Amino acid sequence: MALPSPTDTLDTTAHLIQTALTPVFLLSGIGTLLNVFSTRLGRVADRVDRLSQQVEASDPTTRSALLVQLAYLRRRSHLLDAAVVLGALGGGSTCAAALALFVGALRNSGVDVALDLLFGSALFCTLAALAVFMAEMLLASQGLRVQVDSKPERVSGRQAAAGRPDTPTSTS
Repeated sequence: MALPSPTDTLDTTAHLIQTALTPVFLLSGIGTLLNVFSTRLGRVADRVDRLSQQVEASDPTTRSALLVQLAYLRRRSHLLDAAVVLGALGGGSTCAAALALFVGALRNSGVDVALDLLFGSALFCTLAALAVFMAEMLLASQGLRVQVDSKPERVSGRQAAAGRPDTPTSTS
């Protein structure tokens, strides 16, 4: 039995490193997504804090509208939580896939099934995180449109642009 040549060992090591880098690039993308998710979640939390303070100092009519906004922000935070959990699971699966590559190469054993499951899990969780994030984005844009539509001066300007007569926003 002949010993492997240094060139064969170097080629094998280089191939292992190249193969292990693929999950690392996916992990980098997942990390960027998690950063976006956490930033949006922070903005939602800041808005909840502001609205909560306003609820305490508001009259019953205003309080009702503020509570509706808080319920809306709660739904958004749940979607962002799901996106963060799925993204983190995708990142964990990606790391486990890279680890399986190294362990399989070191032990020279067949880890094909485990690797397929881990990498497939990483891709599925990342795709699911993006889908949940899209749902949160749609909910946020819907909330924005509702907020804009509730402002009489905004509706008035839109009606004028559509060729309809303006409705007075205040009486003189």
